[in-house]
Amino acid sequence: MFTSSYTADWRKTSAILLLLAGLAGCASPPGTLPTGPLLQPETGSGLGTQAGWTFQRQAVAAANPLATEAGAQILRAGGSAVDAAIAVQMVLTLVEPQSSGIGGGAFLLHHDGRKLQAFDGRETAPAAVDERLFLNAQGEPLPFPAAVNSGRSVGVPGAVMMLAQAHRQHGKLQWVRLFEPAVQLAEQGFAISPRLHTLLAADAALKTDPVAAAYFYRADGQPHPVGHVLRNPELAQVLRNIAAIGPLALHDGPVARAIVNKVRQHPTLPGTLSLEDLKQYQPREREAICVDHTAALRALRICGFPPPSSGAIAIGQILGLLARTPQAAALLSNGLPTSDWLHNYNEASRLAFADRAQYLADPDFVAPPAGRWASLLEPRYLDDRARLITPARMPQAPAGQPGGVQSSWAPMPEQPEHGTSHISIVDSYGNALAMTTTIESAFGSRLMVSTDPSRPGGFLLNNELTDFSFAPRDAQGQPVANRVEPGKRPRSSMSPTLVFDKTTGELLMSTGSPGGAFIIHYTAKVLHGVLQWGLSPQAAVDLPNFGTLGGPLVLEQGRFPPATVEALQRRGHTVQQGELTSGAQAIVRGRGAWLGGADPRREGIVAGD
Repeated sequence: MFTSSYTADWRKTSAILLLLAGLAGCASPPGTLPTGPLLQPETGSGLGTQAGWTFQRQAVAAANPLATEAGAQILRAGGSAVDAAIAVQMVLTLVEPQSSGIGGGAFLLHHDGRKLQAFDGRETAPAAVDERLFLNAQGEPLPFPAAVNSGRSVGVPGAVMMLAQAHRQHGKLQWVRLFEPAVQLAEQGFAISPRLHTLLAADAALKTDPVAAAYFYRADGQPHPVGHVLRNPELAQVLRNIAAIGPLALHDGPVARAIVNKVRQHPTLPGTLSLEDLKQYQPREREAICVDHTAALRALRICGFPPPSSGAIAIGQILGLLARTPQAAALLSNGLPTSDWLHNYNEASRLAFADRAQYLADPDFVAPPAGRWASLLEPRYLDDRARLITPARMPQAPAGQPGGVQSSWAPMPEQPEHGTSHISIVDSYGNALAMTTTIESAFGSRLMVSTDPSRPGGFLLNNELTDFSFAPRDAQGQPVANRVEPGKRPRSSMSPTLVFDKTTGELLMSTGSPGGAFIIHYTAKVLHGVLQWGLSPQAAVDLPNFGTLGGPLVLEQGRFPPATVEALQRRGHTVQQGELTSGAQAIVRGRGAWLGGADPRREGIVAGD
């Protein structure tokens, strides 16, 4: 029986949390810091506090208490880390519909004590698309919101198919057992949390979909209140079908037809997704990207997800470039990163993001520079790139030429990137995983699929194709590596990460975060905080957020003193503030125990034994 005290807890604490969220939103910015555009895929809902957790045998860190508890119960029933991840994902589809679900995709990094595997469940573009997918009749890029909230943005979902592949190799419990927590919650209902309520109230596009409007909102157009018990019998039935016959229940038959009809019958921008696209989808197993790293005189291996993710390469470059600067060993000052360290971090990030825009895309379509992705992480290449970091801000951060080979690609113009939820798990069998999962924007494409109008609810479809470059070529006609092509997987920033002792091979850490392109910074911050600054996982997650996408340096609103801002401005940085709503999770090996941390900017917890 799946039970939870959290449903009652939401009702008791909702008023307090909503008050805190309101106070956080009214906080005054430090100094004269300009407020930039909304950079994050999900609206902030307040900054809480977390004490951190300690477990002896096994642990689950996820973005919602109900999902975390489902994973922990699967571990206690003898399940593996993969078993628990499946249970967590199915519950997240229900209780965190804005971030991930069976209508989206995921990257899973798994270690069984001997072998490291990277399972790619990224969505793919339909066979009928071409590189002009997001251009209007005049050949100009569509407005981003219009493209997101459309049938054109929906890629072929891959999360369920990928999880089934991982389960065949690493599952211990029967597939059908893993769906029981989500089915029961969908039938009996769950209390709307303060965060979900806040996001529903802030989203104007979701209620334009009749199925979503009937499920999430009252007749007057307002979202159901915090504590309202939301039941989803339609999702319960879909999950029962997937549990009974596997992922084909999603990729063929009535559910697949409902997905295709929803996409192709969009009233303004229909897509081309077909039944054949769904039937033909296949997950990929890829080779993880690992880099050597030294911290506290200890040799480490930091491993992450390869392309089509840009996360591991960008993080490896940032940490590698930082290690080559005079501030490499700089410690926190009064619990915060110094302006000197932030300057070097920002410059390293700008160089990494320049390479990301130039080179990174689906490896089934785009060859790596110099014939190997590792060329972007080679010591000699990073030595050369680090020489570009000086005490003043670089006027321009150029892409490099790994191996001395000039690129034939045009750099991808900056455009918004959204989404996601992160899960970290270690089990008692010696397995560990980091999985980042997404439907892209908050509430995805705002298209909710239902097979039976008499049953309330359903599940949301992704808008993953908006991760492709809207502009397929530059002014000279040179193609962008990450342009739309049939069957291609869009570039991602998802950064599921595992850290090992290089000498012994012992797993030391599992981490990752949601947050669009800022995922790279949120994950790098936690890694540096734990490995270089010696922080607990909770303290590292709690640190204020910061980062750049190549332009301004963005600092988390209200978290840095004016003196830090002024020092950065004197170096030539344009500094902005933003909510920077990360959702990092981390599990770290301590002395004879596992230490857990969950992001106080969202509602996740860590649970285990």
